[in-house]
Amino acid sequence: MFENQKSALDQAIKRQADDYILNVNREEYLQHLISEFCIEPIEIHKDGLSVSTHEEMIPAEMHPRGYFMDRGGSYPRDVLVFHLPFSGDPQLLKVRASTYSMSAPLINVEQGCITFRMINFNLDAQRIKQESDNTIRSIETQNGYLTRNIESFNSSLRQHAERIFDARKEQLLKKNNLIASLGVPIKETGNKSGTFSVPAKRTKAIASKPQPKVTDKGYQPEPTLDSTIYVQILKIIHDVGKQFERLPSTYSGKEEEHLRDHMLLILEPNFEGAATGETFNKSGKTDILLRHEGKNVFIAELKYWHGKKGFLETISQLLGYLTWRDSKAAVVMFVRNKDFMAVLETAKDSISEHENYLGFVNEQEEGWYSYRFHLNGDKNREVNLAVMLFHIPA
Repeated sequence: MFENQKSALDQAIKRQADDYILNVNREEYLQHLISEFCIEPIEIHKDGLSVSTHEEMIPAEMHPRGYFMDRGGSYPRDVLVFHLPFSGDPQLLKVRASTYSMSAPLINVEQGCITFRMINFNLDAQRIKQESDNTIRSIETQNGYLTRNIESFNSSLRQHAERIFDARKEQLLKKNNLIASLGVPIKETGNKSGTFSVPAKRTKAIASKPQPKVTDKGYQPEPTLDSTIYVQILKIIHDVGKQFERLPSTYSGKEEEHLRDHMLLILEPNFEGAATGETFNKSGKTDILLRHEGKNVFIAELKYWHGKKGFLETISQLLGYLTWRDSKAAVVMFVRNKDFMAVLETAKDSISEHENYLGFVNEQEEGWYSYRFHLNGDKNREVNLAVMLFHIPA
């Protein structure tokens, strides 16, 4: 069953049109595939157990010792049928787990229930309950073995889906003589600022997800900021922000523009545009831009915290500056409130309310969070958004 499920996933990817594979939001499509092809384990509802009884003619050979009767004959006996409700795919009850017992009870499936029978050979109520309890425990044990196999399969499904999807997309890109991604021609300079060092990068029930829709025709490669460079930019911004926190008396009275200019002062010596000489720019009072061919591939918006509404509006403003898929961005909030932890919780709780929100990625450390957003009107054009909050009390 597990291999059949993986084969079905492979075919689902292969059946998609070339334009779809080239233009779809990779993460959203992978999440859809996982929700579509993962397997829900059987859940047994023991509290709903019921029993029915009827009379059957039972062959003499099935009677226990101590019953003296003619071989070949059949005799009326009461038969108890236990009905054990469950939820999940009934076909799973036919699957043998990698660990199983040869003495597993015989069961049937009838109208959403696992059923098992017990012939009453003059048993008292206590003996009947004891035997039925033993049978149910055995069923639960077997289901536990199978559930572990299912969980292992489900955990491997993402890696499998990524491999098949990425191979298909790479094949299509090669067919069209395209490189999978064009990086902005940006490199680190040999003349780094010594004010801030840039250490190594820090490492720190299944819902159905609808299939993403794609309206693009054809595929045009678009520049994107290299992920390694993006991480380094964020690390420098974070180090500067932590410096603001360590010296509140120096920075607490500064305007947003002054704080932005100080960050630019640290960023500019660390990176340069390799081909065009373009580097970080400022636009308006609060944002930091990195442009390529006249369009923004990275933008950071720096604002003082003025509550949830202003926070979400800042994200909207930032997203409005971006047009290319796989753009990179950062929202930097300076918090004057005394209760900094309450602001962190508000930011984390409210960000998913934004209409362009796609999902949470990770928490680098307290006050530094990564999210997935999309450009206005197109969920397939994804934006990597970092949110950083720094405490600079008034």
